[in-house]
Amino acid sequence: MKAAVIVFPGSNCDRDVKVALAAAMGSDPYMVWHRETGVPKVDLIVLPGGFSYGDYLRCGAMANRSAIMTDIRAKAQKGVPVLGICNGFQILLESGLLPGALMRNAGLRFICRDVWLKPENTATVFTGKYGSDTPIRLPVAHHDGNYFIEAEGHKRLLDNGQIAFRYCAEDGSCTDGANPNGSLDNIAGITDPAGRILGMMPHPERLADPKLGGVDGKPIFESVAEALS
Repeated sequence: MKAAVIVFPGSNCDRDVKVALAAAMGSDPYMVWHRETGVPKVDLIVLPGGFSYGDYLRCGAMANRSAIMTDIRAKAQKGVPVLGICNGFQILLESGLLPGALMRNAGLRFICRDVWLKPENTATVFTGKYGSDTPIRLPVAHHDGNYFIEAEGHKRLLDNGQIAFRYCAEDGSCTDGANPNGSLDNIAGITDPAGRILGMMPHPERLADPKLGGVDGKPIFESVAEALS
């Protein structure tokens, strides 16, 4: 089993994801520079967190124009799973692989802290090792994480089970006070209808080893490794 991590100018979580993937899959992923025109034959593609192109113009907008994205879109449409974390989520939205948009945080401030998440759909290749009744703790680090989609699109997300994670309180209640950035319906992560493309703002790779202070992010990588093996 093999994965590829796409590296953009400004990526800063690519090495963290590499370590988490290697631990789950048993082999180092390919590190693919954004100027390449093709991704090697892999079982998983990851768009890591960071600040691609310095977040100029609009977060993820310039990265979406990188040469590698044409092949990523083609492979995703053929069923290759894609995981986008934080800036990677922003790129997935800019590319049209996931619906909606990420706006400035409601408080207009950069947020960097741990949050609680409620897994909403545990039947995807990324979430199979989570329990829907057990909140998890993961870090966020973003300025533009306020997820929005129009009413009709929101209904489709609900009808198709595309909401993967919601921000919640430690007891699992999805309250306004537990929403760090103003995201519609406390949405922290969504998938495509098939559950093979996941975009999420929190960083599972930053809590995927006891040495990092927790392992609540580890099941993301273990789930996809098991599902694709």
